[in-house]
Amino acid sequence: MKIYLSKPGVISSAGTDLEELFASLVSGNQSGIKQYKTFSGDTFFAARIDGSKLKASTGRLDMKIIKIEEAALEQISENIEKAKSKYGADRIAVCVGSCDNGTEFSLAGHKKYFENGTFPEDYTIEMQGADYVSTFIAEKYGLTGPVCTFSTACSSSAGAIIKAAELIKSGICDAAVTGGIDIASDTTLDGFASLEAISEKITNPFSKNRSGITLGDGAAFFVLSKEPLEESVPKICLLGYGESCDAHHMTSPDPSGAGAKKAIEKALLNAKIKPEEVDYINLHGTGTKFNDSMEAKAVDAVFGKYKVPCSTTKPVTGHTLGAAGALELAICFAAITNNVLPPQIWDGVFDEEMPKLNFVNKNDDLHQVKICLSNSFAFGGANACLVIKKEE
Repeated sequence: MKIYLSKPGVISSAGTDLEELFASLVSGNQSGIKQYKTFSGDTFFAARIDGSKLKASTGRLDMKIIKIEEAALEQISENIEKAKSKYGADRIAVCVGSCDNGTEFSLAGHKKYFENGTFPEDYTIEMQGADYVSTFIAEKYGLTGPVCTFSTACSSSAGAIIKAAELIKSGICDAAVTGGIDIASDTTLDGFASLEAISEKITNPFSKNRSGITLGDGAAFFVLSKEPLEESVPKICLLGYGESCDAHHMTSPDPSGAGAKKAIEKALLNAKIKPEEVDYINLHGTGTKFNDSMEAKAVDAVFGKYKVPCSTTKPVTGHTLGAAGALELAICFAAITNNVLPPQIWDGVFDEEMPKLNFVNKNDDLHQVKICLSNSFAFGGANACLVIKKEE
């Protein structure tokens, strides 16, 4: 069964829709990444979305994460309504990947509690409920099919997209609203700083000089369906997917890259394609010493002799955590529709301890882009890879 993707609704600090985001990626525009001071008093680079670009949410809980989510969803509302009219509200699932769920209220609320002995009047524990990012979509559009939230760190939304496809293939539903949303809240920034994972400069993945991640806000949502919902855009299918869980360590990836390699191989097998048929790989590429090293090994083990063009887009978008899988799949969607690949934005200093990958450079001459692979490798070895293809 073919699974079709609608044009995605997208928002990040690098762009408020897919076109603006992709233009930033192609040009290497990093102006959306700025320095912020957190509750701890520490200062970090982060790719936060300008609050002036967000409208008040129509949901029960008017949080930043829901404002961002709704900004992305509004871009695909027409396709959600088409699917609802075509299949019925009870035949549409909601599958969302996210890790944050309102922590901007958590830290501030608990700070006030410890100062005054009471929480703020507008604070409720539901703000931190894992389900609300999905429940909100069902409530907003009157959808009554399965509603699921996935939280597997950086692979959350890639996993959500896989589960949405499986729900459709199993016959449980006919379409799904799926994707991811996360924010670089103070809690998140301070938490990653405690792991010594945040770069003091804007992230520089795969470089010998890399020193960690740059976190960011972001959201991306698709409507997945059995039949294409749009006539005016190229027909793009979710061709295949693969998952693995190596459980090597709670926060550190398996240094051999074996778990990541397995997920990539499963995705190619599921898609029924060979490594040399892939036109572009969107790397997970966080900029940490261990992630980049293991991913380079995994990609080289599968694609080495074919020199498939690849890049990581996090130096422009920041690492959007639970939203990264969906956001980067949206970038692959744009690469196919524009027949242009986003270049690797870095200092160009190869780490000789890693296999050399075929990074995309600005103004590279390219053959036609039809098939893209997107990698998402998370804490705990929760790995997920997605393959999409432009239909002939």
